[in-house]
Amino acid sequence: MAHSAILNVMIKAAYRAGRSLKRDLGEVEHLQVSLKGPRNFVTAADRRAEEIVYEELAKARPDYGFLGEEGGARAGTDKSHRWIVDPLDGTTNFLHGIPHFAVSIALERDSAIVAALTYNPANDDLFVAERGKGAFLNDRRIRVAARQRLADAVVACGLPHYGRGDLALGRHEIAAAQSHFAGLRRFGAASLDLAWVAAGRFDAYWERDLSPWDLAAGILLVREAGGFVSDLDGGEGILTKGNIAAGNETMHRELLRLMKEAAKQATNDPERDADKSPAKVAAAPAGRSAP
Repeated sequence: MAHSAILNVMIKAAYRAGRSLKRDLGEVEHLQVSLKGPRNFVTAADRRAEEIVYEELAKARPDYGFLGEEGGARAGTDKSHRWIVDPLDGTTNFLHGIPHFAVSIALERDSAIVAALTYNPANDDLFVAERGKGAFLNDRRIRVAARQRLADAVVACGLPHYGRGDLALGRHEIAAAQSHFAGLRRFGAASLDLAWVAAGRFDAYWERDLSPWDLAAGILLVREAGGFVSDLDGGEGILTKGNIAAGNETMHRELLRLMKEAAKQATNDPERDADKSPAKVAAAPAGRSAP
């Protein structure tokens, strides 16, 4: 199918970064058996992918701002436009040679996401959307799932860990979801979770403690696929609050209701303070916490 000029720029950048990551994934799989392990190698691969994306986007739109996971914010002379980029979402998966990760690129215009791309180089799944033009997977139109019964739904989520996130709240949210949905999945790449909601593979998704580059592209993908997206308070503060709920109208509404009830229960959880004790926090695994 024919894409707009701006989407073609994004696709070219994602494909080029994806080729680099695909080569690096092969090296990671070899490094798994080494004593040192692949962590330093993956950090370099992540940065290299971001520079590739930045180079391609800047070549086509040199005045646009840029926000990336690795390099942070780079100001542009055009204050209306900004790229929001995660060059390797699913770093932990990539680190372990798991082929579930993505390059994610979004274009923000006057604080609204107007173009989005999520690309998994491991299987060549390319999800794209432009505002008002629908969402597509490999040039095929996609829609959110139409299921209405929570008992039939499979829902994606994130999981907090000691020292990173509210464990008590997470326990109550998981328990609420387990008691209402057919199944929960935690695949470790927020951009792909949202893309899969857009494609109808997941019925809904929620997660906390995320960054703008994890979420920006997925917001537009889900909305252009006919879905509903908000922060967990039901508002528009997704990128600032770093939390999200997504699904079709019914699933989104019911997910928000369940998460609100879970938050009330967590407030009265006697173990909540214990989760934050210095001993437990100190025992938390060190290192990168990216999904």
